[in-house]
Amino acid sequence: MAEAAAVALSSGEAMALDMNAAFLGISTLQLMENAGRAVAQEIASRLPPGSNIVVFGGTGRNGGDGMVAARHLASEGFRVSFMLVGRESEIRDECALRNFRILRGLWRSVTIEEAGDSSAIAPVEADAIIDALLGTGAKGPLRQPILQAVRAINASKGLKLSIDIPTGIDSDTGEVLGEAVRADITVTFHRAKAGLARASDYAGQVKVVGIGIPTEAESLAGPGDLALVVEKRPRESHKGDFGRLLVIGGSETYTGAPCLVALAALRCGTDLVYIAAPEEAARSISSMSPNMITVKLDGDCLSKKNVGPIRPLLERATAAAMGPGLGTREETFEAVDEILSMLGALGKPSVIDADAIKAMGRSRRPLQSPAVLTPHRGEFKALTGLELPYDRRSLEEQIRSVKEAAKGLNCTILLKGPIDIVSDGERVKLNSTGNPFMTVGGTGDVLTGIVGCFLARGADPMRAAAAGAFLNGYLGDSLLKRGRAPLLPTDMIEEIPRALNELMPRAFDGGA
Repeated sequence: MAEAAAVALSSGEAMALDMNAAFLGISTLQLMENAGRAVAQEIASRLPPGSNIVVFGGTGRNGGDGMVAARHLASEGFRVSFMLVGRESEIRDECALRNFRILRGLWRSVTIEEAGDSSAIAPVEADAIIDALLGTGAKGPLRQPILQAVRAINASKGLKLSIDIPTGIDSDTGEVLGEAVRADITVTFHRAKAGLARASDYAGQVKVVGIGIPTEAESLAGPGDLALVVEKRPRESHKGDFGRLLVIGGSETYTGAPCLVALAALRCGTDLVYIAAPEEAARSISSMSPNMITVKLDGDCLSKKNVGPIRPLLERATAAAMGPGLGTREETFEAVDEILSMLGALGKPSVIDADAIKAMGRSRRPLQSPAVLTPHRGEFKALTGLELPYDRRSLEEQIRSVKEAAKGLNCTILLKGPIDIVSDGERVKLNSTGNPFMTVGGTGDVLTGIVGCFLARGADPMRAAAAGAFLNGYLGDSLLKRGRAPLLPTDMIEEIPRALNELMPRAFDGGA
């Protein structure tokens, strides 16, 4: 199994790990319990039972960690007070709310105060003060009553411990958001957060503790990887803000493949999708769906004479998807070579699939612009000359081969198979979603459309490929569970909105 590098986490990556852990069956409630217990153990290792502990907790998950810490400290004989900075009605996170209600029942061992506004917050006398106000997702200047709580913590005497990140520090940049807690100790979870190294004056001693997030939450693609590439749409969004994808594909023989790519990209959230295809193929594609915007290229296959007309289309697009249904004529392969050079000159990201991969296999030149290649094992052999086995026992060998090929070609490779392997030459992700009913033709075109969508919306190629592999396999698994096998690629496309809403409901609430 591929191992994640021991590097600092961004706030987005930390969120993705929590989501992936939940997908693996490790609930947020479990992680919150482990985090709070770790904080309590840190306090207990420094102070004797009977010491006075005050916890300043927010209404989010960081506050939930503090609630758990308060409970554990009380059970160990500490005198504990918990100040909720905000109101109980403002606690939206179910796990935090559950833990607050538990604290409510511990009226003999935990004193609870609610501070709905800043006037109720003042410095305290305590042996230790725990900062559980805001976590890694906090952005922008602090507002009241959080700001007053930060001031009260800093003015209080006693050991100061921050949970995960000192409140008021941007966990990605280390920037001070106006004012911030000056902690003696910061207990952070799983891995250090990126901003801690740049905020040492505020973080104090940093202790990294494990809370039960398994390695699979990092090495396997999951809904967290999807969350990293699917952003919420603000109400003021305009047409085109969420990507313009150009699909280059089709021939006199193959018309369905580029159509599937385009429909998948649209269903996944691309604002505008164009298909550049040879004239007869383009007419056929136009008749398949009124959603298709087709550009008719001269001739019955892609050729070098089409490269000029394609350039202005690429200039307008935010990404391209090339290969499905192109065919394997020599003139088509020559055109692919020129378009790849054009992509490099324009710096446009692309997803390369099917016949375009075969064209690349002739020269094996490194790409000059961000790209995801999505070969199956036959196409991988055409691309690299290497024949890879299918069995899991040789998985590490396969990972090495994909990683080396991606590095040599300066791209991200998504090797499709029973276990998908994704690598950009440095990082590696595996994907285990999907099932044998997805061997039907066209499921790879759906994947190409999904990855193309994420690229068009600005995602890093590695992230786009990992998220695309996960979502594509999840679509097949979801349909299979509902008795929809044997699968059709069009079924998978229609399943995309339901799957996205199921996996990421907050991103699809109309921008409210």
